[in-house]
Amino acid sequence: MDRGALHGKQLLAAVVFVGAILVLAVQLINPSPVMVSIGENSAEANQVGEYFTYGDVATIVVSSALGSASGTYLLLGDFAPSAPPSTTTAPAAPTNEPNGGALSSTESTGREREQQDEPNVPLKDNEETIYSLLTDADGELPQREIVEETALSKATVSRTLDALEHKDLVERKRRGMGNVVRLQ
Repeated sequence: MDRGALHGKQLLAAVVFVGAILVLAVQLINPSPVMVSIGENSAEANQVGEYFTYGDVATIVVSSALGSASGTYLLLGDFAPSAPPSTTTAPAAPTNEPNGGALSSTESTGREREQQDEPNVPLKDNEETIYSLLTDADGELPQREIVEETALSKATVSRTLDALEHKDLVERKRRGMGNVVRLQ
């Protein structure tokens, strides 16, 4: 797993998950309580049986709930549905330009290209890195070059490209022994 992949809330969830699973495992492996009887001349320890005390049951329930919640968070992430892009535009402000403030064709093409380079969906760190690398390379790179240009492992690049394909931002085409990645 990529070291930079877990940070902030995800790191906390991972620590809680591992801790809860360890506590749960210890509780389930050691279920037998011991009863100590102190007499006049000696102390005697007797095993009560293979039963859980109320404290053990409470610990197991809390550990299970924490493990389930943090595991679910790690699997599903914090994917919040994004709002659809706004289609309304504000009216142009009056200007003192001779052409009424309208952009020339070269200016409008440059702005359209800038807007086209930025995706409409939020990108995570690795996704943004790979997306910007593709835009700098005129929209097409072999997948092995993406691995070489970034500090990411082959598996991380592949998973990140899967996510970008799912968002319909890139597509992979088979070429020879490898893939070529293109912006859509």
